[in-house]
Amino acid sequence: MPPVPPSPDYSGYSDKSKVVAGVLGILLGGLGVHQFYLGNTQRGVIQIIVTLITCGIGSLWGFIEGILILVGSNGFTTDAQGRRLRD
Repeated sequence: MPPVPPSPDYSGYSDKSKVVAGVLGILLGGLGVHQFYLGNTQRGVIQIIVTLITCGIGSLWGFIEGILILVGSNGFTTDAQGRRLRD
């Protein structure tokens, strides 16, 4: 019988960087790249659709999220698994 792999440790920090996620949000927020980076695929797709429907105005959503990630605003400090982002 093969050994059972250890369960992932969700108590620690994420392997994702807050700086990378924030910069991706500021530069490519309308494409939801920062959400894909953090593992939030559904939210990333929604951001792409909103940006296309609003002819680019919806990209402000990603830009603002990028800033909120960089400043560590409440609700923008974790990845899709709920682990805290690295500095």
